[in-house]
Parts: sequence; C-alpha cells; structure tokens
Amino acid sequence: MPCVGDWLNSPLSIVQGIFAQNVSNSDWEKKVTEYFKEKLKENNATNWVPSLNDVPVHYLKPNSLVKFRCMVQDMFDPEFYMGVYETVDSNTNARVLHFGKYRDVAECGPQQEIDLNSSQTVTLERQTFYCVPVPGESAWFSLLSCGFLNPPSQAYISASQARVSPSTSYTPSRHKRSYEEDEDMDLHPSKQKEQHMGKSCCSGGDIHGCVEPKRLETEASAGHHVISPNCSPPLDLNFPLPGEKGPACLVKVYESWESFKVNDVLEVFGVLSVDPVLSIVNSEERDSSTLDPMECMDTAEEQRVHSPPASLVPRIHVILAQKLQHINPLLPACLNEEESKTCEFVSNFMSELSPVRAELLGFLTHALLGDSLAAEYLILHLISTVYARRDVLPLGKFTVNLSGCPRSSAFTEHLYRLIQQLVPASYHLRMSIESMNHSRFIPRKDYTANRLLSGLLQLASNTSLVIDETQLEQGQLDTAGVHNVTALGNLITWQKVEYDFNYHRMEFPCNINVLITSEGRSLLPSDCQVHLQPQIIPPNMEEYMSSLLTAVLPSVLNKFRIYLSLLRLLDYSISEEVTKAVEEDFVEMRKNNPESVTADDLHRMLLVARFLSLSAGQTTLSRERWLRAKQLEALRKARLQQQKCVNGNEL
Repeated sequence: MPCVGDWLNSPLSIVQGIFAQNVSNSDWEKKVTEYFKEKLKENNATNWVPSLNDVPVHYLKPNSLVKFRCMVQDMFDPEFYMGVYETVDSNTNARVLHFGKYRDVAECGPQQEIDLNSSQTVTLERQTFYCVPVPGESAWFSLLSCGFLNPPSQAYISASQARVSPSTSYTPSRHKRSYEEDEDMDLHPSKQKEQHMGKSCCSGGDIHGCVEPKRLETEASAGHHVISPNCSPPLDLNFPLPGEKGPACLVKVYESWESFKVNDVLEVFGVLSVDPVLSIVNSEERDSSTLDPMECMDTAEEQRVHSPPASLVPRIHVILAQKLQHINPLLPACLNEEESKTCEFVSNFMSELSPVRAELLGFLTHALLGDSLAAEYLILHLISTVYARRDVLPLGKFTVNLSGCPRSSAFTEHLYRLIQQLVPASYHLRMSIESMNHSRFIPRKDYTANRLLSGLLQLASNTSLVIDETQLEQGQLDTAGVHNVTALGNLITWQKVEYDFNYHRMEFPCNINVLITSEGRSLLPSDCQVHLQPQIIPPNMEEYMSSLLTAVLPSVLNKFRIYLSLLRLLDYSISEEVTKAVEEDFVEMRKNNPESVTADDLHRMLLVARFLSLSAGQTTLSRERWLRAKQLEALRKARLQQQKCVNGNEL
C-alpha cells in the first residue's frame, strides 16, 4: 500500500499505478479522483498538504501534491492535450502507453520517441484558470492558516530533476507557441538546454533518441500579464488590489470546469508544475524565425503575457477542486454537510452565542467612541449578505453610511484596522479626487493581450469594503472619475459590477459588504445612515484604538471571527403568523404617520429585524425582535432629525 509520502510527494506515481492497472478501462481517471478524495478525508489529511498560500514555491517539491486557496481572476481559452500517448524505443521498438493528464511536459525516457501517429493517442480537453490569492485577505487569516501547516519538510525543499520532453498539450485551431521564461534561465538559455538534455533525456550525451521539443510545446491562450525580468516593462501579476502579495497560478482543470466562474473562491488540490524545461522550449519557439505566420496567430504581446515563467507563476494540475462557502479557517469548510463534527461545532458555538455577542457589542462600542447604537448597526452590517435576487433586486444587502466621523484624527483608518482583525477579507478605499480619476475600478478586457485587466472592484464574495469619504476635497472629476463613482453606486445599489469589454459591458453579480464613513451624508447611496455620536474624545486616537486590540484575548478575537462568519451562513425564515402581524403593524404605522413611513422604511425594518434575529442566533423572526428592530430604527431616525435641526440642513 502507498504510504503518505507517496501520494503527497509523488502523486504522479500513484496516478501511473492506477493507469497501468486500468489501461483498457476508461474509468481510470475517475479512480484517480476517488483515490485522492478518500485520502484527503482521513484525519487532518488536508493539513498535511502544503499550501501555496503559506509556503514559498521554492520550498515545494516539483510534481508534489499542493493546495491553493484562490480566486478565479480570469479564464483562458480551452486547451487540448494528449490524455494518452504512446512512446517507441528507437533500439528495441518497444511500445509503452503513458498518461498525459496532470502534466505540462510529456514523459519521454532515453532512446524514446513519441509516436504522434499512434492509434492509441487520445486527445482530451482541459480548461485553464488564472487564479490569484483572495484579494484583501487579512493578515490574521494567513497566520492562522500557517498554524495549521507543518513546517516544510526536506522533501518539499528538495528540487526534482527536470527532463526535456515534448509537452502533452497543444491548442485548438491556432497553433499557439507559448514561451515560459524561467527567470533563472533567461540569461543563458542555450547553456541550460545543453545541461538538461545531457542529464535527463539522453544519458551519455547521445541525443538521437530524444524528440525535438520545440514543435510540440503548444499551450492554450491565457488572460495573464507576467513579463520576463529581461523585458523593459515591469512585472505585473494582475492582482485586483494594490500591494497584494502571494503567488498567482495557472490552474488547469480537467473535470466540471463549467461549474466555476470568474470571481469564484476555490480550494484546489493538485500537482505542482514548475518545470524549467518549458522555458527552454518556449525560448526556442520565440527565437525561431522559420515559423509560418499562419501557424502563430497570437500577437507578441499575447504570447508574452500568457506564458509567464513557471518559477513566478507555477502551474497546478487539479485533481480535486471545490468552491468555498467561506474562507474562515476557524469554521468547518462546508457547513451544509450533516456530519457529526460539523453539527457539534455549530451547536457548541450557538450555545455560547449570547455572551460572544455582548462582548463584541462592547468592543465595537469602544471602537465607535462609546456609541452603542452605531455599534449595533455595525454588527448587523458585518453579518449581512445577499441571500437571494428577485428580478434585479439583491435581497440582504445592508450598506451602512456612518456619518459624523471625525476627519482630523484618521478615525476611519483606525476603525478599518479593527474591522480587518474581524473579517477574513477587506479593503480600505480612500476616496479622493486623485484616486477616483486615476484608479481602475472595473476590470477591462485587453484584446491585444487577450486577458482581463483586473480592477479594484473585482473582489470575492463577502469582502468588507470600507469607503472613506472623510478625505474627499473639492475638485473636478474627469471621465474616468465619473465612471468610477458610477461603478461604486451600481455596486452598492445592485450588487453588480459592469466589466468593460470595449464594445459592450457585461454585468457580474457580486456580494460585497460596503461601509461608508463620511462627515455629512455620503455622496454614494446607502441602505442605512447612522450618525455617529461620540461619547469619548481620546487625545490620541491611534493609541486608543491600539489599546482596544491589545486588551482583547486572542481566543476572544477568534470567537468574534467565528461569530461574524457563521451567522452569515445561517438560514432564516418568517412564519405566516409573524408576517401577518408585521403587515398589520405597518398599516397601523401608516395610519398614524402616513408621510414619514414608506415602503422603503418597511423594507429596512425587515432587514434590521432579520439581522437582529440572526445576531442572537435565532433563525426565525419573533415578535420581540420585530419590536426591537422598530425601536432601533426610531432611535436612528431621531438622531438624524436632531442632527438636521442642529445643522439647519439635511445630512
């Protein structure tokens, strides 16, 4: 029986064994998937698999099993590859069948050639995704994830021997010649070629038994911009947010790729491919002057950005992939499963929900300078999520405009840092004339390079977006600035972002929690405006906010994080009896004050009641929670009216 080291360090040897036993059976691929699925179900087995999110690529063994938590930033064109191919020994004429799945480079031993005309050759299709780490992933999340991993062992640090062989892939119709310039080989590609050919493909320096690779390496189009270090333009990994770190990967999916879409968050388990041979092959193709222009229809820019160096953008050949409900490592990966451990986790946490909520309310009250009403609404905002869409209307979104924020003390900056410690992914958007005019908010299709250029609003579901209007000054928005403000408004109102495809725009639905801080009423739309009434004016805002975090135990912080993520995933319903009572109550409110109570007020009160119930761990609306929602809304409106009277104009 294979040991742990086999399926972790040498997954391809496991695949080879299953393939050899089932050559005549087309179900061998399904058996491979089932084998690894069962292995990963064993106790903590997923934690044994090194993660590209936490371990640098150069510490990982090529062709080992890795995992990667990522967002699909772009999708490439489909790619054909040799699923099964046959080699012929030039001396003995012995024929051997090989599998091409989970590989970039075909296996070709000394004195072997691939028979491209063999009747045994099976051509299959795979899809390539360009994936990046989840944008805005919080630092605490990464540290917590690292704690789940063992330190990289010597097996992961050692590098495998590269071998020059034909690639198993080629593109449909276009004969694209990809080049992958490994940064270590750009200076001396011919020297590296001689070294690798002498060491791996043909022992003793005899190269007559090797297939010339340059005509066989062809890969599908990809929407990615990575430029070789020896080129003049700077390296761009196409991350949506500035300052992001972590690897970008070409994720090659073999089954059910139609179930995934752009911006999905995935966790993939697959074979790591960082073979430097690809750099040699592609370098030859780029330098060749004999290529027929009709064979290579891709532009130079497209070739350059679609085939980044494998050392910088590794490939993962996916064995298993799943779309994640959430990315909080403190929760079970899937809460829909009726597993005993999952049910036990949820029930145990729900039993202590009340004190956790009370502590979180106290923590946020201090963060909001003693304003408990604003803290209540902030909790409701943080657990809100789009749970359904009715026609074009997203149900469950709860954008809060926190007005009355002090400008001089960088209050929003410090508040964001606290929120960042509570949620898995977030981004602080400092709204200024310069940022509006010069930033790219919406992704745009670059047809020259055939890729999707990322934008600030290309975010994963349930990302917390904090927009700071307190730094906004007078100035003129140019055309780009107007488009960016419009994009923010559409995101808030409709929970969608219109990606720019030059000749048309395509709507991509999203689920982003937006919190807007401002001095007066926000320029942007919101579902609820809460005017901040500070009870405390700390002399040193930074010191005050920092002391709040240091005063909270790490175990308590983790409970806050579980609380906010778990409640967002709970189901919720309203009984017919309560629905009828709410309707009667609304009619009565309209009778008493027809001008100030509108349908929008009812919708907002129902939202507040929904999130109040969930915040207390209740999945149905009770009369008590409905009355509490009405009370909170009355207090919020009274505060706004009071502020309006003080200022003499509407906020």
